[in-house]
Amino acid sequence: MSKRVTLKIDGNEVHVPKGTNLIDAAEAAGVHIPNLCHLKGMRGIGACRMCLVEVEDMKAPLIGCTTKVKDGMVVNTRTEKVEEVRKFVIDLILSMHPLDCMTCTKAGACSLQQYAYDFGIKESSFSRKKFGYPVDEENPFIKRDPDYCIICGRCVRVCKEQGTNVLEFMGRGVGAKVVTAMDKPLEKSDCTFCGSCIDACPVNALLEADRWRKGREWEYKKSKSVCLSCGCGCDIIASEKDGAIVKINAGADDGFVGKYICATGRFGFEADTSDARVNGPMKRVNNELQETTWKEALDIVADKLKKAGGNAGIISTAGILNRDAVILSRLAAEAIRTKNIDTTASLYSDADSMNFSDTADLDSADAIILAGLDPSQRGMVLPALDAGIRKRVSRGAKLVVINSLKPRIAPAAAVSIRADEATTLAHIARGLIDKGKTAGKELEAAISGLAVTEDIEKAAAILAGAKSPVIFCAPSLFNASRNIALLIDVKVVAVPYEANARGVVAAGLVTEGKSYKEMTSGGVDVLYAIGEVPLAKKPDAVFLIVQTSYMTELAKQADIVLPAATSLESEGTITNYLGKDKDVRKVIEPAGDSRQHKDIFIELSKAIGTELKDTGEAKSAQEAGKPQFNPFEKKQGMDVKPADIIEASNAAVTGHSKLLWLKEAQKAAV
Repeated sequence: MSKRVTLKIDGNEVHVPKGTNLIDAAEAAGVHIPNLCHLKGMRGIGACRMCLVEVEDMKAPLIGCTTKVKDGMVVNTRTEKVEEVRKFVIDLILSMHPLDCMTCTKAGACSLQQYAYDFGIKESSFSRKKFGYPVDEENPFIKRDPDYCIICGRCVRVCKEQGTNVLEFMGRGVGAKVVTAMDKPLEKSDCTFCGSCIDACPVNALLEADRWRKGREWEYKKSKSVCLSCGCGCDIIASEKDGAIVKINAGADDGFVGKYICATGRFGFEADTSDARVNGPMKRVNNELQETTWKEALDIVADKLKKAGGNAGIISTAGILNRDAVILSRLAAEAIRTKNIDTTASLYSDADSMNFSDTADLDSADAIILAGLDPSQRGMVLPALDAGIRKRVSRGAKLVVINSLKPRIAPAAAVSIRADEATTLAHIARGLIDKGKTAGKELEAAISGLAVTEDIEKAAAILAGAKSPVIFCAPSLFNASRNIALLIDVKVVAVPYEANARGVVAAGLVTEGKSYKEMTSGGVDVLYAIGEVPLAKKPDAVFLIVQTSYMTELAKQADIVLPAATSLESEGTITNYLGKDKDVRKVIEPAGDSRQHKDIFIELSKAIGTELKDTGEAKSAQEAGKPQFNPFEKKQGMDVKPADIIEASNAAVTGHSKLLWLKEAQKAAV
């Protein structure tokens, strides 16, 4: 535990960790120090001078965001002197700012507006200045209006820290401006349109492109939930008005260190109301899908499943919620009575890697091994993992990349080894033994003859010297990575490509009968597909039931289509890849006649004649021990690319024109 110091802020005694800045220390005491450039969790830069405070025995005011606490420090945040400086700063900024608060979209959530109100400033006492910069609004995601910019630098710092590096300052003083390379529009830069700059901006300089006249901030009902578009399972805050989602922001509450969502997570919600949505049950009549009732659809499905019995097959995405997964497992075992049930998690993982994966904290890691993974903000493959690792590296963590290909994150690594991943991990284990680490005789014998190259030695040295090392690996490399944990205290996390892979495996959705591959190759009489699975062609001679939110290519070939609610229309929990249970909240009501997966399963069980009950929330993924694995074992799943899994589970790309625009723009950039 870090050492704590005691100080007084406005008469309140505060106990905070050593190294805390005065703004965060004051917040712990319930005292707000006005600021415009500060971002919690990031190093202060003292750009705006709003956070000046007076400290006893100091001749001049100190900058709150850059000053660290000291034992016995006595701080006053509301003296006449500092209030005068703050009022001057706001007065000066307002002289260069469009004063259109009456119609400004950011009204109610604008820091400048709030401070102007606090200081009672209606008009600036300085001569008004207008720069007339052009507005960047050529892309469908982010509107950038430099005339509103207050040069706080928050967007630039966030963009740099997560490794995107799109925004930068141009010029100095009053004429300074935030620009992209060559001052091009965002769509012609390397922007990934994650929108982190939107969350960082305290004014109206950066905003969602289509927010105009979609309600004021105080009219929104805000709900914390989770994005399920990929394996990262990022926290989000969804804003709803009149039964519709208006916007989504990053929802992590640990400052800007953990705050990130990609373009899909931020803008993909519009797919929920797209033309691709399935709003009611459908059945195939004369080779065409026609609307039907829930009763008729479920009766047909129940009859087909009962007749098929043990030769019925169930496949599901690993993005369904824990409650959905538990009830689906019971539906298969108790009502349908089939052992043929599997999820898309088996395409890239197995039960061992999910059940034995450690619970880890990326934000405290000082050494990171990335084995067999290619996280990418630009490629939309585990983008939050990519951003999170880059943030840790920017704060001094050492990164080791092990990959047989050339991942995009490799240039950020202290050591990058391009070789077979499982073999390389075994060599690193050998390097750790050379540094005095000990393990069982079986492991030492297995790797005794391996060579230690210069890069292997560097990687082993980084691990051996770390206090909080973490290995993030592809699930197929989990066993090989686990052997490192026999030598040093390291967390090993298998990173799946779907948001609740750990949860669905813990819920028992692991086949005891035919596998996903066998079922999708025509090995069953009836195939029940749940969610947007990566299957484009209906197996021959199979009665196909597709339970989905969107009219996918597979759904178009189905005999029965059951409309499922999206994640923003559902309630429950997931267990993310770091082992944390997260609440998924229903933000809006399901579209049309769609229903949450678990509710469909329960109604189907009634139609079959074995009624299931919703007994409440599923338990989180089980904590497991650390058995010894074969260091050379590399389990192989189907020949499936991570992007295929994510694209299939990410129905927003299927039915959302904005995200299709981004996809094409990224292809063009490559």
